[in-house]
Amino acid sequence: MSNLQEFSMNFFNLNEKVAIVTGGNTGIGQGYAVGLAKAGADLVVATYDTNWDETRKMIEAEGRKVVFVQADLTKAKDRKKVIDEAINTFGKIDILVNNAGTIRRAPLLEYKEEDWNAVMDINLNAVYFLSQDVAKIMVEQKSGKIINIASMLSYQGGKFVPPYTASKHGVAGITKAFANELACHNVQINAIAPGYIATDNTAPIRADEKRNAEILGRIPADKWGEPFDLMGAVVFLSSRASDYINGHVLAVDGGWLVR
Repeated sequence: MSNLQEFSMNFFNLNEKVAIVTGGNTGIGQGYAVGLAKAGADLVVATYDTNWDETRKMIEAEGRKVVFVQADLTKAKDRKKVIDEAINTFGKIDILVNNAGTIRRAPLLEYKEEDWNAVMDINLNAVYFLSQDVAKIMVEQKSGKIINIASMLSYQGGKFVPPYTASKHGVAGITKAFANELACHNVQINAIAPGYIATDNTAPIRADEKRNAEILGRIPADKWGEPFDLMGAVVFLSSRASDYINGHVLAVDGGWLVR
């Protein structure tokens, strides 16, 4: 039987896989967590707050197990707590989705050092150190998938969000650096770059008629994305179907980057 004949839709099946999703209780992160559960994975969801009842119900409705861990991922002890919970509960970590992040807006010339540090700590430093620790486990297992969350501002400069832009360029760079060193251990590291997605965080932009019209005018799909639109991408990059994809940043943007 040739390799072509071996392929089946089971390549997308995540049964018996264990995934950590950071910031997985609302918005886009919730979409990632529920998407992985629908594909068969059990979950450890790390969140800064305890607003996770809705997400728990959605995951358990798929017949999957989920454990929530309240954690400040800028702190080493909390990152260890998340990893320990996954190992103690499920015995392994197959997938890490680094979704947790923050944004603070101000003009460049007025941006405060403490705001810069706060954004970089969660968007870049926490991603690096959590990935590093999880990668040690995956290398020992000889398998694993790390999925970082980049942004349209991994490609562009944006306005009024200098540390967010810097951090998301950094996420793209970390993705490529990890891939270069870990591919030989059967660990794949890729990123998803969401376009403009309708969530609570983007509600103020969508409520601004002028800004909303500017954004829609640049999206060939002529609509904002939904967390639903990202579920297929995270399942694909978590699955056997993506085993020969490494160091890639996948834009899910309705065509924003090509306009």
